[in-house]
Amino acid sequence: MACADEGTTVLRTTSRPRDGRAGPAAWAGLAVLALPTVLLGLDLTVLHLALPSLAADLRPSAAQELWIMDAYGFMIAGFLVTMGTLGDRIGRRRLLMVGGAAFVAASVPAAYAPTPEALIAARAALGVAGATLMPSTLALISTMFAAPRQRALAIGLWATFFAGGMAAGPLVGGALLESFWWGAAFLLAVPVIGVMLALAPLLLPEYRDPDAGRLDPASVALSLAAVLPVVYAVKHAAAEGPDPAAAAAAAVGAVFTAVFVRRQRTLADPLLDVSLFRSRAFSTALAMMLAGLVGVGGTMLLTTRHLQLIEGMPPIEAGLWFGPPALAMVLSSTAAPVLTRWIRPGTVVAGVLALSSAGYILLGTAAPGGGPVPVVAAFTLVYLGLGAIAALGTDLVVGAAPPERAGSAAALSETVQELGLAAGIALVGSLAAAVYSARMGPGAPGLSDAAAAAHGTPGGVPERAEEAFMAGMNAAGWTGAALVLTLAAVSAVVLRHVGARP
Repeated sequence: MACADEGTTVLRTTSRPRDGRAGPAAWAGLAVLALPTVLLGLDLTVLHLALPSLAADLRPSAAQELWIMDAYGFMIAGFLVTMGTLGDRIGRRRLLMVGGAAFVAASVPAAYAPTPEALIAARAALGVAGATLMPSTLALISTMFAAPRQRALAIGLWATFFAGGMAAGPLVGGALLESFWWGAAFLLAVPVIGVMLALAPLLLPEYRDPDAGRLDPASVALSLAAVLPVVYAVKHAAAEGPDPAAAAAAAVGAVFTAVFVRRQRTLADPLLDVSLFRSRAFSTALAMMLAGLVGVGGTMLLTTRHLQLIEGMPPIEAGLWFGPPALAMVLSSTAAPVLTRWIRPGTVVAGVLALSSAGYILLGTAAPGGGPVPVVAAFTLVYLGLGAIAALGTDLVVGAAPPERAGSAAALSETVQELGLAAGIALVGSLAAAVYSARMGPGAPGLSDAAAAAHGTPGGVPERAEEAFMAGMNAAGWTGAALVLTLAAVSAVVLRHVGARP
């Protein structure tokens, strides 16, 4: 189907029944969008397993090692809004394909990087390319699935793809490292993106805003100046604890955020339409995802440390224990949109979050020597809440935006989730670390050092260190329970006007 307007092009789109519901070709297109989505989920976790062998080969300094891990996330967070808006202007499928090709082009140098500096540069390029993929996939879903009920289900499946990639990361990484070198983790992108590039012109529609103006370079610069210092602040606080450097970076980000918002209000065609925040559903969904991901990010960190340091599991075994949480998220992210056919979204979110709070309470009551089952069961319930937040929250954000702004709305959703995860690691990790230090006393070794001192390699800790760690986990669990129960109440009240899906 070709659109008569020169600005909006649908070069090849899915046939759609007269009632506006998407046909089989749209669901086939969703399968194509699953490829980059799963890949991005994999990339979040697969490198953690490769880091030790990578460090042994390239011998980066401590600072370089940190930048190898963080350069990717910095660039994704910084460029999401720009890339989402760019897709609305030049075409969402076009941006997806260009970004996918750029991702492959940066993956090969990363795999064969001879020095830490080369790998950091390649990781930064991967972040810029990765920022094109997430908003493009979500915006294309909003184009392909116009019916609200189908769009909600499609976004739920999209969240499932991403969670599946994250869960598979440790297993895939472990399998690759068994047979190949650390660079193989980066080469995963080549076949995955190759298949996407071959199928995208056949199964994905093209859409761009017919009235879009030129991209404002000043707004792009201001958006980077607003987001990057905030991301740096939360990552620095996670690594070093809250200090003047983190506070200064956060303050710089806040100042540039204010300048950015003021400029957007004066532009006829802004990079980010700040009027979207007038929608109660839009603003509440963003706040819900931000706060919810704070709890999830911190809990994920503590669960990982418990399995690897307290229980002494190797990465592959620890990855297998993340199977039940991933399954719970799959169940929640697919079932929650279905439930909204009969129950209001706010009620569904509130109910799932209330159930998820039981996971935080389990963490609050977990005792030393209890083994992995109570902690993994708790994290499974936590992930159950994440599924509903990711699926329904993203749908509320994208659905509240007009079609021509779907890309920038999707990008804002992803930016908030990136910040939530990073802030969770910083804030919850700092809380647990403070409790651990208070229990252990001044000058006591950290958890990793205690494990290494006890066994020579990470894989177990003295009883006193385990008790201190569990006390920190308990504090984080009760804090998370209070946060999630508050979110449940807010969702039930503020989103009560959002009706069930027709």
